[in-house]
Amino acid sequence: MTKQLLALWGLKWNPFAPEVPAEALCLTPAIEHFCWKVEQGLLRDGGFALVTGDPGLGKSVVLRLLAERLAAVPDLTVGALAHPQSQLGDFYRELSMLFSCPLKPYNRWGGFQALREKWQAHLEATLLRPVLLVDEAQEMHPAVLNELRLLASTRFDSRIILGVILAGDGRLVERLAQPELLPLGSRIRSRLTLEPLPREELLAHLKHWLTAAGNPSLLTPHLMDTLCEHALGNLRVLANLGAELLAVAAQRELPQLDERLYLELFAAPRRTTSRRR
Repeated sequence: MTKQLLALWGLKWNPFAPEVPAEALCLTPAIEHFCWKVEQGLLRDGGFALVTGDPGLGKSVVLRLLAERLAAVPDLTVGALAHPQSQLGDFYRELSMLFSCPLKPYNRWGGFQALREKWQAHLEATLLRPVLLVDEAQEMHPAVLNELRLLASTRFDSRIILGVILAGDGRLVERLAQPELLPLGSRIRSRLTLEPLPREELLAHLKHWLTAAGNPSLLTPHLMDTLCEHALGNLRVLANLGAELLAVAAQRELPQLDERLYLELFAAPRRTTSRRR
């Protein structure tokens, strides 16, 4: 969206775009509590944490908020896995890049040792565990998940040297319940399960998006209620509806978005029946 269109409504950014500043993200009490548990527990003791929920409920937003908070912790190393679908070889190559630990592709045992030594040195120097964030973790191969479990601990599993936050949909929960991954599933220390939101919470998110963007009255109250009623409890659906309305309003240079625009775009067409004479 161009600066000219943003100026039309007094917006600093598009409130419905996927890429918005961290201040535009709504921090709910449940997310705040989960982030606190990661900061107070996972950084000091290590281990695994889990964020699950259906697509569009905000798992990636939780990781982004968490990454912003962890970035403010002095001397803490945080890595985010970009390609969870990797096989073991590429998985080690990505860890090598994330934690600045040169590895030899043909020597997996040497890479295993080098990464653990790197993380132990970080722990001894800072008294904090390095952290690995994994979005779309349901795409990870079981062998990679098990390798990550073995990498993260030493001394017969009595000393954890890495904190890992996995985020994924219901397939990840099902995968962790399989026999081959039960050892990892039993090591999940903190969980955040995201559920479809009621209308009141959707409305709170919508108002936060608009206020943070600079124009809380961009949408009329009736339109905000209508969007929340038709968003199916899903934040992504809510944002997509708002984005489509905003695009049409920008084309027409409307000063405010109201319920008439919603009915024009999304109302089901009436079916007409012809009568035989």
